[in-house]
Amino acid sequence: MSKITFDQATSGFHAAINKRVDAYFREKGIKRTGNAALYSKAIILLIGAVVIYGTLLFVPLPWYLALPLCGLFGFTLASIGFNIMHDACHGGFSESQKVNDIAGLSLNCLGGNAFIWKLKHNIIHHTYTNVDGVDDDIAKLPLIRQCESQKWNPAHRTQHFYMFLIYGLSSFLWAFAMDFVKYFTGAVYRTPISSFPLKEHVIFWVSKLLYVFFYIALPIYLLGFTPWIIGFFTMHFAMGLTLAIVFQLAHVVEGVHFEEGYNDKRIAQEWAKHQVITTANFAMRSKFVNWVVGGLNFQIEHHLFPRVSHVHYPAIAPIVQEVCKEHGVQYTSFPTVGKAVASHYRFMRWLGQRGDQQPMKAAA
Repeated sequence: MSKITFDQATSGFHAAINKRVDAYFREKGIKRTGNAALYSKAIILLIGAVVIYGTLLFVPLPWYLALPLCGLFGFTLASIGFNIMHDACHGGFSESQKVNDIAGLSLNCLGGNAFIWKLKHNIIHHTYTNVDGVDDDIAKLPLIRQCESQKWNPAHRTQHFYMFLIYGLSSFLWAFAMDFVKYFTGAVYRTPISSFPLKEHVIFWVSKLLYVFFYIALPIYLLGFTPWIIGFFTMHFAMGLTLAIVFQLAHVVEGVHFEEGYNDKRIAQEWAKHQVITTANFAMRSKFVNWVVGGLNFQIEHHLFPRVSHVHYPAIAPIVQEVCKEHGVQYTSFPTVGKAVASHYRFMRWLGQRGDQQPMKAAA
């Protein structure tokens, strides 16, 4: 893989943020991990998912009720990923690493693999955010072009239309294709997986087999093939679309920064600044959005403090904004989900044109 390094010279930006956020937790006398609000939400989501699953399998429903319920099931699973898995895999769900490891396996219940995801997300994405050629989250070629340094092809002219279909298929492809590609190639995009412990091999295969049993074999046995396949793809489309859009709004919108990283390169800013300028927030004032997406509408704070539970992001966001203003660091935020989606749409439409256009200016 390319050797990417960040400028070691510091303006004091990262130190200032760390100092003030540390002071916040010290003065409040609270832990950085999850609290009662997070654990109660986790219980609600888990019970909700089990109830919906059981209802779909064991309660006779007309199609016009079953289909929306399948979509709600997918949406609930995505919210479990945002709220439980994401915090846990970052080590912020609980002070106990064992609890984090167990909660992180909720991803395996959604069809993914926690061990591979931690390498892909925690190490690669969070270190080399929006670095083309390294960050797997913006590596969707040839179907989708997500930054200027990526190769353009004529199909990209209409990517702003078909991208939502691909987003909807993303969780299905994740469960049945991408995990296996990473497993058998021993690499996440261009980054080799240095070690794959025997325990993780066992967890990988056992969880994949259990997924097939609970999401495919048992529903087909109880409901029949046709109802199952319609419901299964409805569930996955809702889950994939929800997961993909939330993460796209964080890094592939107007105003964020990208780096080309195919060759050895020194990035001309310190790591903390890079995280802020390559990331965007949205709907920061919406308690509902924050509850559903597990604080991932505060992606800037998450990228600066990934081990801090998302329940604390609304409180530390003003601190981060203040330090960014003092140091002249761009802080990108959209007031609503709708405006963030519109920005993503405009940006993807612009990228779908020929690759020699002038730099895009964010819409007012």
